[in-house]
This record gives sequence, C-alpha cells and structure tokens, in this order.
Amino acid sequence: MEIALTARSVHGLDRVDLAISLSALGKDRVSLPTFDERLAVITASVAAVDGLGVIVTEHQLIADIADGYDVVVMGADKWQQINDLSWYAGPTERDAAIASLPDLALAPRAGFSVPDAHRLPVPAGLLDISSSAVRAGRTEWMTPQARAHHDATGAWGHQ
Repeated sequence: MEIALTARSVHGLDRVDLAISLSALGKDRVSLPTFDERLAVITASVAAVDGLGVIVTEHQLIADIADGYDVVVMGADKWQQINDLSWYAGPTERDAAIASLPDLALAPRAGFSVPDAHRLPVPAGLLDISSSAVRAGRTEWMTPQARAHHDATGAWGHQ
C-alpha cells in the first residue's frame, strides 16, 4: 500500500487501483491464500485508505491490465517479467506490449533494476518486501487485516 500511495503522490493521481487477477501470471503453484481470501483481505486493507481501490480482472499481462489507465505501478520484479520474452509469442509482441503501457511508476526492489526515469522514491525498508517472503513467514509485513486473517486461518502458511 505504501508503494501505491507513493505513486499516487508522485504522479498526482486521484486514485490508484490495486488489480487482482483471477489467475495471476506465473503464480500457478500458489494455492493459498485462495483468490477469494486475497480479494477480501486486500479490499479490507484499502477500505479506509483515501485514493486506493481494488479491481478484479481476468487479464494476466500488465499491459492488458493497464489499458485505460494514466499510470501503471509495479515492482521491479514485474518490470523484469514484462521484458521477459517467455511470456510472449515473440519480440514483436513483447515490444508492442511495452509500447502500449501508460506512464510507468516502478518500485525498486533488491536484486532488480529499473530505469531511473521511472523509479519511485520508495523507502529502503520496503525493497525486500514480497508476497513470497510473507508466505515464507515474514508476516510482520502484512497489513493488520491480512495478519488477522492469517492468524485465524493460516492462509499464508509456509508453501
């Protein structure tokens, strides 16, 4: 949420939507939390935060999800994924997808690079936060709503 709020401020946006894909690209092995649990926790987490919203999409590629938006916010790991040819039929399709993106707001992440022109000023303490690390036990990084759900259900159990 901190990254979304930073992007909102830096880019002068009225609203940032957190897009939840019905089938997240490259996360086929993740069965917990379920889609419904993720959606409920994310919705509850942003409910009281001015300027943040949640949308559900059937799209998987960020270029498709970002269609119609002024800015696309993503982490450096997703930026690397967008540039990875393995997600496309070939370089022409990849280049077209990248060219179709709106303005970029890229959150740096340890071990990944992003173009300086699109780098968000994210505090260093956020560079290692990831859902994979949370599933591996870093539950202190969760929102209070996510932590309460995890404590009650074990939804982000070690996988």
